[in-house]
Order: sequence, then structure tokens, then C-alpha cells
Amino acid sequence: MVKILGESNTLLNSFMYEVRSTSTQNDSMRFRRNLERISEIFAYEISKTLNYSATQAQTPLGIADMMLPDDEIVVASIMRAGMPMHNGFLNYFDKAENAFISAYRKYSKDGTFKIAFEHLSCPSIEGKVLILVDPMLATGASMLLSYHELLRRGTPKHTHIVSIVASKEGVDYARKNLPSKNVTLWLGAVDAELTVKSYIVPGLGDAGDLAYGSKQ
Repeated sequence: MVKILGESNTLLNSFMYEVRSTSTQNDSMRFRRNLERISEIFAYEISKTLNYSATQAQTPLGIADMMLPDDEIVVASIMRAGMPMHNGFLNYFDKAENAFISAYRKYSKDGTFKIAFEHLSCPSIEGKVLILVDPMLATGASMLLSYHELLRRGTPKHTHIVSIVASKEGVDYARKNLPSKNVTLWLGAVDAELTVKSYIVPGLGDAGDLAYGSKQ
């Protein structure tokens, strides 16, 4: 299942505009905060899919009947660009467990690259709700590699994969290679073009560099 939140006219579009626009991108603190705010919106939407149980809250004046989520959640992010999104999800799922993935594009001299996996820090995800986040879904290769590495730690009850901007090619690749059941792909926007160097157009640029500065 694919859900594209940017197709509706909501406040999300204001944050999406700022992370895309060169007029505001040069403020790295604001860029990180916008990734965080976008992720908070995704977290709220994902919360509607969880299981809930009845409970009661003792107030100063009586008893309030309430429904609270009872799923165990693990938020996983692909470093380093995924960190602001990770923080956004923790703002809402404050009891979630955490996983961190180190994966990157390893370039050859001819300009081609392959996705290299370095490290995974992760609790058991057996029977839990897994939320895997990364700002960009370009080819889809790093997301798929990260997903399969996470499965070494158990079989999740459901997996939510979240990206702010995706390419159509990346979405097609994810839909072809991810399980048709128990996986939902959440996106802010889908752009039509992916260049020969696997950059999304119009995209937003390098999310990691915009959030944390250029790297060598």
C-alpha cells in the first residue's frame, strides 16, 4: 500500500515547500526542523493504523474512559539524513524503541555506485510495528537493503516505510521487491525524474548535507 500525503492540500505542503526551496534551504537548523515537523505529521497519520485498548484515567474530578495504543513500536533511521526524521517520530512515539542503520552509496571511479551496508544497531523487532525512515527514496536500493537487514532481528507485525520525496522509479522498485502484505509506503511527494546519477528531479538536493553540512 502506498500513501502520498502531499496529494492533499494540508499544512504539510508548507513544510514541503521549505525543504525544497533554495530560499530557505541554506538555514540548516530550519531544514532539520522542517524534516522533523513533516515526520510528526507522518507519525500522526500512522497512529491511526495502530491497535488501541480501553483504559481509564483518574482525573481530579472523576474517571475518564480513554483509548490508548498498545502496539510496540521500533523507529529505524538510515544515518545520517534520517536523524531529523527519527527525532520527529520520537516526539510522538516517545516510548518507541530505536534502530540505527549505516548504509551509503559507495562510488567507483567510473561514477557508478553500489549500496554499502556498514552497521545495524537494533533491538528485536519480532511482532512489533517497525517504522523505517529516510528523507529520500531514489533508486530504492538502500531502503530495501536496510529493510532486509532489519529482518535479521525478527519479523515485524507491520512495517511502515517513510520518505519525504521519492522518485517514481524508486516507488516502482519498492512495490516490486517489498512484500505486498504488512508493508505500507508513506510518501510526501513522488517526482517523475531520476537522473543517470540517481538524483531525484526536482527533488530537494542532498538531505544529509543540507541538514548537517557537506562531507568529503
